[in-house]
Amino acid sequence: MNAGETRRKPWIVGVSGASGTPYAAAVLRALLAAGESVDLVVSRASRLTLLDETGIAFRDAHWQDDLREWLSRGADGKPDTFTVDLDGVRHWAAGDLAAGPSSGSYPSKGMLIVPASTACVAGVAIGLSKDLLQRSASVTLKEGRTLVVAVRETPLNGQTLRHLVTLDDAGATVVPASPAFYAGATHIQDLVDFVAGRVLDAAGVEHRLYRRWKGGLGGGSRPD
Repeated sequence: MNAGETRRKPWIVGVSGASGTPYAAAVLRALLAAGESVDLVVSRASRLTLLDETGIAFRDAHWQDDLREWLSRGADGKPDTFTVDLDGVRHWAAGDLAAGPSSGSYPSKGMLIVPASTACVAGVAIGLSKDLLQRSASVTLKEGRTLVVAVRETPLNGQTLRHLVTLDDAGATVVPASPAFYAGATHIQDLVDFVAGRVLDAAGVEHRLYRRWKGGLGGGSRPD
């Protein structure tokens, strides 16, 4: 961002410890491609998942280098698949409860939690606010802003289902990380992008991550 530029009101993106870091990467890339500003919160548990799924150690002191390496990879793990510009990203440490997104007076468009672990879902549902991710989600709800929760777990037990109903009652949109196949997926990235696209649909952010249903059978197997 150039000096003197006014930063656009950001989307807060929270990455929790569930498996599915490619979903988060696809959402982040699409937000930046759409010209959106992003406030990023990567939980401590998610860093272990990211290390396990990609081999990347996400470090607060080197977050730009680590984030660029992460977002440049495809869902198949291949490096340098995507080119990313991080000018629109601001990073907040997960333990920083004095960070901007911890306050309702901090302006944001809303929050996307992708992927959302069952522990994260429970914490937000009961208002635990144990870290910045959960606190930001609680603030998003109390301010009446958009909250999209991309839960990634299977099977779901009764306790988690009740927590998801609580979030729905509070105004959040629950988006299970469930890829569809009617869009003509031929690669793992296509399946990841479908889920990321549905998250962005719920937030009202335009994208071109997947081929939309047009009402004709077999449309997924035909090029646009």
